[in-house]
Amino acid sequence: MSDKKEKDSKVKSSKAKKNVEKTQEVSVSAEKKIFPHSCTDCGVLNCSKRNASYPEFCLTEKLTEKELEKVVKLYTENEENNKIAIASAEVEGGFYGKYTRVEEIMEVAKRIGAKKIGIATCVGLIEESRIFARILKLNGFDVYGVACKVGSVDKTDIGLDPKYTCKTGPVMCNPILQAKLLNKAGTQLNVVVGLCVGHDSLFYKYSKALATTLVTKDRVLAHNPVGALYQTRAYYKRLLQQPLWDDEDDKKEEK
Repeated sequence: MSDKKEKDSKVKSSKAKKNVEKTQEVSVSAEKKIFPHSCTDCGVLNCSKRNASYPEFCLTEKLTEKELEKVVKLYTENEENNKIAIASAEVEGGFYGKYTRVEEIMEVAKRIGAKKIGIATCVGLIEESRIFARILKLNGFDVYGVACKVGSVDKTDIGLDPKYTCKTGPVMCNPILQAKLLNKAGTQLNVVVGLCVGHDSLFYKYSKALATTLVTKDRVLAHNPVGALYQTRAYYKRLLQQPLWDDEDDKKEEK
């Protein structure tokens, strides 16, 4: 091996070693933090199978009878809650592994008596929303859709720094107006199609009708966010190796 190749090899080896050490430091740092145990720490899931013992920190075990009875009454004594919970369980049990989410939404809507369906869509997914609307109409539903840019309000009008409009344009997403227009239209079930993180939350907050989601936006993974979790041992291993933010940074943004 030439001196240059040997030197390059040592440099690469040194960098790799530093990366491993940094990852280990991050992991140790995360492990030192004390978090209360919850369901995501459970490897038993006895609440679902009822074939094992509950762990000491189990949330089910820690519930009092009064707490549980109070919640059960919300299903049995509230007519709307009861109708929705039963419809959802019926669709799960009756069409498990058979129906797509598009079909499940229609089946639940039918069982709860929702005839007018609202679609709160991202403009980037308007074609998908048009197809969804056609499917709904074919199955006898009335459809009313509102796109995210409705009102055509400038992002800077609500105080956004203009530098954040360079890539995505000046017009803001308007989930509150989407919800209010669907409320005005009298929709009985609203379906979210690809609203941004946070904008979807505002839509749920202001929607008077029951709301569910057909598409969850992920611009990188073709609107399949769980793909990042499936690939944490490969392409997205960085998600488990280091925090998204450095201690000194509040945000990481592309410059």
